[in-house]
Amino acid sequence: MTKDFLIYNANFTKINDPSADALWISEGKVKAVGSTSELRDALPKDAHWLDLEGQTVLPGLNDFHLHLQYLADRLDAINCETDSLDELLRRVQRRADLTPAGEWIVGYGWNQNDWQPAEYGTAAQLDVISQKHPILLHAKSLHAAWANSLAMKIAGIDAAHADPEKGIIMRDQAGEPTGILLESAVLLVEQRVPKPSPEAIARKILLAQTHLHSIGITGVHDFDRFDAAEALLLLVEQDLLRLRVSQNLPSEQYQRVLEENWRTKLTRPPYLRPGWLKLFADGALGPQSAALLSPYENSQDAGLLLLSAQDLAEIGIAGAKDGWPLAVHAIGDRAVREVLDGFALLRDYERQKRLPRLPHRIEHIQLIHPQDLRRMRALEINASVQPTHATSDMFTADHHWGDRCQFAYAYQSMIEQGLNVRFGSDAPVEHANPFEGLFAATTRQRPDRKPGSEGWYPRQRVSLFDALKAFSLPFSSGSNGNHSMPLSTGSFADLIVLDKDPFKVSAQELFKLKPVLTMVSGEIVFSR
Repeated sequence: MTKDFLIYNANFTKINDPSADALWISEGKVKAVGSTSELRDALPKDAHWLDLEGQTVLPGLNDFHLHLQYLADRLDAINCETDSLDELLRRVQRRADLTPAGEWIVGYGWNQNDWQPAEYGTAAQLDVISQKHPILLHAKSLHAAWANSLAMKIAGIDAAHADPEKGIIMRDQAGEPTGILLESAVLLVEQRVPKPSPEAIARKILLAQTHLHSIGITGVHDFDRFDAAEALLLLVEQDLLRLRVSQNLPSEQYQRVLEENWRTKLTRPPYLRPGWLKLFADGALGPQSAALLSPYENSQDAGLLLLSAQDLAEIGIAGAKDGWPLAVHAIGDRAVREVLDGFALLRDYERQKRLPRLPHRIEHIQLIHPQDLRRMRALEINASVQPTHATSDMFTADHHWGDRCQFAYAYQSMIEQGLNVRFGSDAPVEHANPFEGLFAATTRQRPDRKPGSEGWYPRQRVSLFDALKAFSLPFSSGSNGNHSMPLSTGSFADLIVLDKDPFKVSAQELFKLKPVLTMVSGEIVFSR
């Protein structure tokens, strides 16, 4: 790769400088943005010129919440995202027919709410397919899983096995496990699946990296654990990582984070850096374990609160001493409120000790009370949300939350409130494709246009400009922090090229857009 080259005859759209048509890249960074006539005379004689013939340049897109190792596994596993239980069982049968006896069969993506009737599967149904393969199928939410009898036997799960703390083994009327596991009960089986080596994980992550480049993603915030972090370090050492990764780690293992000095270990510029400590305040909408201020519709159950404000503050204080901000999973409005109570205590501590106001964030925020939007703004807590969750969950949310859905997935309200809002996918829970996220955020529709031309609660639609910013700008420590725009002088030359301008296509074309070229640090990492 030459040290200097000029991208010219390009459309930069209003997300950058619409008056520009050229970008000078030098040693992997943007040296200047302007007109071809302005930049040509300053270029070195050996510079390379790349004519885009009017195609559109956007900054490389970021996914601010995904699971990189899970995504890599998903690309190698059964796709369980089906419209019917029968179709899922057929897919499992096909995999079993090709898999040697004794090897695990793993899948991801089922959601019983998409089936008719909307009922969980059973271990017996999987046993019909195979009693020689342990089978574990993860729900779309990753907060539930479905296992066959052999997998449960390997995990020691039977009628006498007690529910684990913060988890549920679902049972039939006779007390026998049905095969459905919720929350921490999933780990009972998951931990029995043979653990891949860091080298094997690294090889899969390379495949995921190629996939992400092909859909325009140049940076991610990864919410997997130490195994993924070890694999990423291997890729850095081999100079194979070409994805900017902010690596988050589990708060429940903070002692390990501290003792093994992970903040220093993960500081491996330019592609790997330490991120946030991850906590869980509640469960998920699908299994009705998200914590609510009032019960689910037609129920006395208000979900599971997994974290107290005091617990959060204590973890945050420990993390603050080593510079770790917190990222807290909170889906229900009760969980969001408890988390904000904890952040209020933590902000008091930061102020008293004259510590920096770290860029703490809440993940998902699928239901929030309007008063708590204002509290997030006052506490300068960042919002990390996933637009495709809204369109994927909307009918389930209507069923379980009723009229409260006017405050659900409230992205426009967050932007209007001045929150620092960033978008992601939660892949592999949803597809990682950011153009599907842009479509969901701007239309509140599924690709088949359901639930109608105006979208689901259209008050919460966001502009394409704001949606692109939410997929491209970094987090700041405060909701009113100054951001430099992507592809500005001095920034890394991370960009994508599209053959269509997203600001000039119909909504139905938006989610079909695909990059023709992806560049990271001035290096072409994907071309179509």
